[in-house]
Amino acid sequence: MLSFATVVASLAVLAQGQHYSATYLPTNAPDHTEQGQTGTNKCGTGQSQNSTCQNAYINSVDDFCLFAPPEPGPDSVIGNTERIEVSWCIKGGYGTRVIPDGAITGAHFVKTPDFVQITGIGDLTKINIPAGDEGGELDPHGADGNGNPIGGLVFSNAFGQLQQLHEWTNFMSSTIFCFRACKEGPMAPKWCEHIYDVMGCAWNMPANYNAGTFERCAADSGEPMGIYGASTFHQGDPVTPAAHPAPSSSQCTTLTSIGNGLAVSGAPTSTSTSASTTPVSSSSSSSGGSSSPSSGSGSSVCDCCYLRCFHVPFRPVALVMMFQGQLLICSIADDHSDLKRLN
Repeated sequence: MLSFATVVASLAVLAQGQHYSATYLPTNAPDHTEQGQTGTNKCGTGQSQNSTCQNAYINSVDDFCLFAPPEPGPDSVIGNTERIEVSWCIKGGYGTRVIPDGAITGAHFVKTPDFVQITGIGDLTKINIPAGDEGGELDPHGADGNGNPIGGLVFSNAFGQLQQLHEWTNFMSSTIFCFRACKEGPMAPKWCEHIYDVMGCAWNMPANYNAGTFERCAADSGEPMGIYGASTFHQGDPVTPAAHPAPSSSQCTTLTSIGNGLAVSGAPTSTSTSASTTPVSSSSSSSGGSSSPSSGSGSSVCDCCYLRCFHVPFRPVALVMMFQGQLLICSIADDHSDLKRLN
């Protein structure tokens, strides 16, 4: 049941009304949808590692996209490139760049009554995010209302036919990602709130961030970020509340891997390939997810080498990694984190 504050917020949004300048499909989107856009929304099909397409999709654990920098380099941190990010997708065929195999080492997709969401970890330096970048938040608003990236569009077929989802929020760093797109409706701006840009993934989207697992589940919506009973938290308040618990999930299907056959970042290609997936098991049991990255089962939790721990500002997040053959984890502390050997 929604809290009293959530109902009040819903009524407020209803009173204000939501008005969008246009609604598109990938087949009818123009070259540019916003003034000042550096990329394109007229993306066609196929794939290219030089694509400037700014259309993203969130359909399933083996069919999603992330926004990331168009060029590599130490200056391509999210804070510098948020206006010009391009779309990187697991599947080919969208006219976008494709995420190289091995870049994503854990991904968890949920469909709720109010939104679809993908969370996970990986070596996102393979999609041009510099190592050590603690990242930032992307959304369709930005300081001028044109979005970060400018003109970025998000589509999903999770609620039936393919449609544009106008409200979305995407946090990216060099090691962790989370992306939520909200079902059209009066509460969409609240479920996809974009004002908590320094709070990071674990606070905004409490969910499963485990390495070594690829799954898609049904889930409850939980509570909108920042709403606690009759109170609404505002970034910068003297006291920062804990993240909401991760909503319970069920009907999960686990895959052994996701991929598209592209092993090296930047390798040019213009062909269309489908994501390669192998189902492992299905489960109908209901359980809550994990709100921070933690180790999965087995010894090969992560086959990538991370040089540092990831921190959400003000909220350290544990991260499992493999380094020189040893399974390590960043321990949470008030002001720093240390590497501790697990085996």
